This record gives sequence, C-alpha cells and structure tokens, in this order.
Amino acid sequence: MRDSEFDFIRTFVYERSRISLGADKRELVAARLGKRLRAVRMESVGAYCRLLQAPGGEEEFNHLIDIISTHHTSFFRENGHFEFVRERVVPEMLTRARAERWPRFHAWSAACSSGEEPYSLAIVLTETLQGKAWPWHIEATDISHGVLEQACAGIYREDALEPVPAASRRLHFQRGVGPQAGNFRVKPELKSGVSFHALHLLGGPSPFSGPFQLILCRNVMIYFDRPTQEELVNKLAAQLVPGGYLLVGHAESLTNIRHSLQSIKPAVYRRPLAA
Repeated sequence: MRDSEFDFIRTFVYERSRISLGADKRELVAARLGKRLRAVRMESVGAYCRLLQAPGGEEEFNHLIDIISTHHTSFFRENGHFEFVRERVVPEMLTRARAERWPRFHAWSAACSSGEEPYSLAIVLTETLQGKAWPWHIEATDISHGVLEQACAGIYREDALEPVPAASRRLHFQRGVGPQAGNFRVKPELKSGVSFHALHLLGGPSPFSGPFQLILCRNVMIYFDRPTQEELVNKLAAQLVPGGYLLVGHAESLTNIRHSLQSIKPAVYRRPLAA
C-alpha cells in the first residue's frame, strides 16, 4: 500500500466516522484491506480507493468500517460497571422516578458492537426492577452494520455465555436444538427491551431522543483524537438527565478533556444535579 493510498484511507475514514488511524495502524489496515480486496475481486488498493469515491461508495464504506473496527466485546465485560448499575444507579433513579415523572428507565449503549453489552444491561435492569412497576428501555447503537446484524439476531455460542450467571442464562436465553445445538438465543421478553440502530455518534441526528438516566460509551474514545473525544463527551453529557451517569471504558479517562461531568470513580461520571 502506497503512502498516498494510506493517507486517502485514513482521511476518508476520519471524515466519515472520526476514527483516527495513526501511522502505527498502517500494517493493520493493509492486512485487513487485503481481505476486502479479495472479496470485491480487486488487485490493488488504488482501485479500491476509486471504488470508495464512485457512486455507491457509501455502501462499500460500511464494509470498510466493519473490517477496520475492533469489535471485541463480551457479556458483562468490565463487570464492576454492571454491579454499579445494579447497586447504585437503578435504586437512585427509582427513588427519583415518581417525583421527576420519568415514565421509564432509559439507557443508551453507544457502540454496542454485537450486542453483548446491551443484553447484559437488559439482564441487570430486568432483575433489578422486577416487581417495581417501572419499565425500562435500552437504545443500542453502532456504526458497523455487520455487528448490528449479529446483535439483532441475538444468537451466541455457548462459550460466549460463560460470564452470564447460570440462573440468568436459564431465565433469559433459549438453548438451541438440532442445527442450532451449541447456540443460545436471547428470549423475546428480554430482546423486546432493546432497540438497535445504525448510528455515527458524531454524525447526523439520532433516530431516538433522550434524556437518559444512563449512557454506556465504553472503549470507544480510544479510537478518537482529543478534539473528537471532547465533542463526543459533551454531546453525551447533554443527553443525560441531571444526576444521570456516563460510563466509559476502564482504559479510558476524561482527564485533559473539557467537560461538565463529575468524576464519581474510575470510568464513572455523573451530570451534576440542577442547582
């Protein structure tokens, strides 16, 4: 891959997704582009760059994002966050719900990947709010159409469910039989509480509206430069109810980013309550 071709790819990706591909990502991009070139039967990166610029290139851009994005996730990843939601966020918001006239607990899984995060959160909300007569709903978004298809299907291999407690697994998943042996499907009752949307976090208008009591935007900002991180954090903060929580990845920090949120503990931030 020529310097000019890598520069075109990184600029093209940044302008449309704000994902920042540093010089250290050149070999990774080249390797993953090789697979895509074979899929579209092209012999050179130059030809692929022209395809991206041609009419209909936006469809190919979706494939490009799929191959350069890292979609590592798992059920109850960074489980301390889910314990925090169970033990503090839900009880606190439930106490305020009647006075604030909130019709439901509204959460957003921003960059949901293949669905493990929002379904983990759905399990926590179902079990914590059981019998409380306060409904909940989760908006789940990702820029990658490919992982969203997996998330919407809600089918996972048995080993992927190892972090899910056995009782929760029996309650919220259906075991596959016959050709589906070894697979587990999210039950309709749980799945109905999660809506999946394709969304560029810093792009056009969202297909849903807040405010939210809780936003999870974890292990996303590591792919953005600082100006983009700052823009994103402030956009998310504006979508929170006063006192609402933003959870970021444990490897992420809002240090050196201008924002209005209060730091509660590592990777947990809160919009201040109204004066």
